This record gives sequence, structure tokens and C-alpha cells, in this order.
Amino acid sequence: MANQPSRKPAHAATKTPARRAAASPPLLAGGNPQIAKADGDAPVQAYIAAMPGWKQDAGRRLDALIERNVPNVRKAVKWNSPFYGIEGQGWFLSFHCMTKYIKVAFFRGMSLRPVPPVESKDKNTRYFHIHEDAELDEALVASWVRQASELPGWVP
Repeated sequence: MANQPSRKPAHAATKTPARRAAASPPLLAGGNPQIAKADGDAPVQAYIAAMPGWKQDAGRRLDALIERNVPNVRKAVKWNSPFYGIEGQGWFLSFHCMTKYIKVAFFRGMSLRPVPPVESKDKNTRYFHIHEDAELDEALVASWVRQASELPGWVP
């Protein structure tokens, strides 16, 4: 018996891939989830579910706020970030996990009133940051989302 090769049950070979599929996606720099490019709500929800710590709840709240204010919103994950847009108009918003905050980008942010507070290298884009202990002004963010969704969006 000692010279016989060990035999694994037939189902053993299938356990490892199943565990990999259920594992969380890797986190990139700043804790940003690595999610494959794809259109639709499912990849955006996978991204949000993989956001680390307090950022996950903030991502859920932001996603729900966008859906409430833009019922026909189009979603996708591109470049490891959720994107929100209007069919035929392009993308108006994206967000990304950074080490200490969530960076929310409005691609036509200079046209919003009031203008979001953080500058970009792109003359049209403006950002705002969601921090762990800061109170989110949902009325202001909802106003920016509605305004942004009515503008021509960014088309890559």
C-alpha cells in the first residue's frame, strides 16, 4: 500500500476553482477593487461588494442615490471603477477607492452649480471626496447627479 499513489476523490479537483470564484477580488492601490470591465448593474454591485470597510456602505448609498435621481441610469465598470451614464449621452460620473476616501468624478463638473470642490487636470472634470467620518450632504450630491445626468457626458 505504501507504494500506491494517493488518489483524490473525483470532486476534489472541482473544489479549488469554486473557492476561487467565491473569493473576493484583489484590491489594488488604495484599496480599489479589481473588477473586470463589463456593462450593467451586476459588475457595479460586485465592485461595491468588494469595497473595503466603511467604503462599502458609502458606495451602496451613493449607488442608491444615483438610481433614485436618474431612473434610466446606465452602469458599467471600466478601468476598475463604476461608471454611470445615459444611453446615447455618455458617462456623467465615476468613483474610485483611494486610501483614505472615495473619489467621485463628475466629467462635466465645471458646468454644475455649485461647482464640486476638487480640481482636476481635465478642465471640465471636478471631484468631491467622501471621507469616513464626514457627513455626506445627500441633497447637494443629488443635485449634482441630476444636473450631470442632463449634460452631454464623456465618451471614451
